[in-house]
Amino acid sequence: MDWLTPDWPAPARVRAAITTRGGGVSRGPYASLNLADHVGDDPAAVARNRALLRQCLGLPGEPCWLRQVHGRQVARAGECAAGCEADAVCAQGPGEVCLVLTADCLPLLICDREATRVCAVHAGWRGLAAGVIEAAVTAMGRPAQQLMVWLGPAIGPRAFEVGEEVYRTCVGHSTAAREALVPTRPGHWLANIYQLARQRLTALGVGYIGGVEYCTVSDPERFFSYRRDGVTGRMASLIWLEPEDES
Repeated sequence: MDWLTPDWPAPARVRAAITTRGGGVSRGPYASLNLADHVGDDPAAVARNRALLRQCLGLPGEPCWLRQVHGRQVARAGECAAGCEADAVCAQGPGEVCLVLTADCLPLLICDREATRVCAVHAGWRGLAAGVIEAAVTAMGRPAQQLMVWLGPAIGPRAFEVGEEVYRTCVGHSTAAREALVPTRPGHWLANIYQLARQRLTALGVGYIGGVEYCTVSDPERFFSYRRDGVTGRMASLIWLEPEDES
């Protein structure tokens, strides 16, 4: 199984990973590490891929598998059942795995500097507009300057062309969003979802914002992309806390 490890100065107790599309058993457009059970893949293959995920990452428990709806709801990892409708999930102790699925939308992983709380967030443009980042930061229950955020693989700024609805929505929230929207043909813009997210995190006063600007659309070997392929799998972004070292 193949995955990325965030390069950020998070406390040692904070564990995080972002899967790529490599190392699973799914076939066809879902090849090979598809972790979503709602995209038309063979359920047995998805179950095997999820077992590989637990095994390879040594997860302390079963992740909270959300039903993501591009909204702002934040679930609690220890309280939500499978299929819970939410686009972010937080945990306040060890053993609870926060997970979101993406295939172009932006995943955010959040922890506090004391390693007491973590959160995974799914943010496409609709989620950004709904305020999912603000809701997740609030749900952490810590001063924003004590929080650390890592931005995972998403659609890149040269591939994310949007129309009037997205432009009006983004600029309506903040005129600074114009800096992240480059005009192309009439009525269309190239949107930088990384920059839009960073603007919101900065406005909230988040203390650390990291991550590398990938492009899921332009890297078919490593990443699933809904915009590129239509029928495709999903990658997982996970974060959890290990128990405190009592030695």
